[in-house]
Amino acid sequence: MGADARDAGPGLFPPTRWTLIRSARASPEARRAALESLLGTYWRPLYVYMRRQGLDAEAARDAVQGLLLRLLEHGFLERLNPEKGRLRGYLLTAARNHLSHRHERESAARRGGGMAALPLDFELAERIASQDAQGPDEAFEREWASSVMERALERLRAEYEGGERKGPFTLVLQFFRPGEPPSYRDAAQAHGMSLPQLKTFLHRARVRYRELVREEVADTVDAPEEAEAELAELLRVLKR
Repeated sequence: MGADARDAGPGLFPPTRWTLIRSARASPEARRAALESLLGTYWRPLYVYMRRQGLDAEAARDAVQGLLLRLLEHGFLERLNPEKGRLRGYLLTAARNHLSHRHERESAARRGGGMAALPLDFELAERIASQDAQGPDEAFEREWASSVMERALERLRAEYEGGERKGPFTLVLQFFRPGEPPSYRDAAQAHGMSLPQLKTFLHRARVRYRELVREEVADTVDAPEEAEAELAELLRVLKR
């Protein structure tokens, strides 16, 4: 089933940024905006990949900027296969290809004056890359999975801080972040809750968090079965 058929209709996979990007029916402007939005969320795995390939921090920054700008060019959207593929796979392949032709592209960019750099914060990405001892592909996959989980957690934060969900998000973080969480009894006492109230609060937060993770995963694939497979793969990566 092509992306056009998935764009509408009851019971079909709901449109996502990835299906919009690859839909021949969507306008070039809408497709580019969707791609730019996804790249803004998932550029960090590309940086970690470049660093694990042996590039120093400055070269990795330049390579990521060059790759993202190239991906945002109209020609990339036209070359996308509308029938298959996940964003994760496309970006990893694009990173490999970009590295193999990096010197030619950088020379061409210098001759042409280059393009404006995208506003990316490389400080956190560098800290992550410097701590990761895995190979390039494995480091990319792990940072991709971490980015999905982080994006879902930020959306959950917005729901609590925006008043859509009741209760302190700081309490959610105490149990969702890595590290040793407080005891249920201490947490309940600190927030004026009974133990049953605390357990209900955390259960609802976990259910919503899982939903948001699934939504984030679905936003980068093309069909429901791909979303389930992608989610299983990301959870496997995080357990390594």
